[in-house]
Amino acid sequence: MRFVVYGVGAIGGCVAAALALAGEDVAGIARGAQLEAIRDRGLLLRTPDRTAMARFDCYAGPEEIGVRDDDVVLLTMKTQDTAAALERLRDAGVDKHPVLCVQNGVANERMAARFFPNVYGVTVMMPAVYLVPGEVNVFSLPRHGIFGVGRFPSGRDATVDAICAALERANIAAFPRDDVMAGKYGKLLLNLGNVIEARLGPEVASRELYAPVRREAEAVYRAAGVVARNVGEDDPRRQELMQQHEIDGVSRTGGSSTQSLVRGTGSIETDYLNGEIVLLGRLHGVPTPLNAALVALGQELVGKGAKPGSMSDADLRKRLGI
Repeated sequence: MRFVVYGVGAIGGCVAAALALAGEDVAGIARGAQLEAIRDRGLLLRTPDRTAMARFDCYAGPEEIGVRDDDVVLLTMKTQDTAAALERLRDAGVDKHPVLCVQNGVANERMAARFFPNVYGVTVMMPAVYLVPGEVNVFSLPRHGIFGVGRFPSGRDATVDAICAALERANIAAFPRDDVMAGKYGKLLLNLGNVIEARLGPEVASRELYAPVRREAEAVYRAAGVVARNVGEDDPRRQELMQQHEIDGVSRTGGSSTQSLVRGTGSIETDYLNGEIVLLGRLHGVPTPLNAALVALGQELVGKGAKPGSMSDADLRKRLGI
């Protein structure tokens, strides 16, 4: 089994490095300075108790990898980049291969299922940071993270079990799930605050602001009949498997949306996080003014090239009408 990690950023980088260090066969797909750094010297994985250099083949696109029958494709790019990646995979010869959506949100699996018959969802809990080319950091012990893996839209098979076994060997706690999308909808609730953190900065992000945004989403879930499994801080697996610790000499910069702003990527995933709630609300007749306002805020951040902390708590409350 070869793991093709498409999008070697924060999550993709940590997963690719951990798998390679565990002896698994890995091929990465990256771009720009990250691609150059991995090709030149490998990918440095830092954890609170270890620093190790992982080496694996890395390519600029799927057309370069030489698709093999035993490939398992891990999509680890942001959702706004998924559609183009799926087209490139199909053009490169990916067909009945397992395609895993190791991503936030719940839109990727539906997009992938238009192209490929064997799509799997992955609920990702991993405090990973990528800011410097050639380096990734994951801030948890004793495991790098907690993943739930299952077929889309539901079910479990031998492929799920084999992938979970490989992730376990790579120090990622992996749980086969018959209902993987319930976990992904639960994770989506947590991600609704990403753009708030990105606007205010991780040091001042307010739980009070997040609470009404989540309540709005929960009302949408009820109307849509969506089942969401709790994967938050009170999930007992977190205390056992994913305790967060500092890494000497490395600062925390916040979640995935905040990291996008810091790196100046020119895009943000808010359309597929808060935007998913807006979509479901429109489909089921539930108003979602707070999430709609946050979608607009995310695009404003990107359009202005804003950095985290560019708005005060008071100004954001005024903007949201809270």
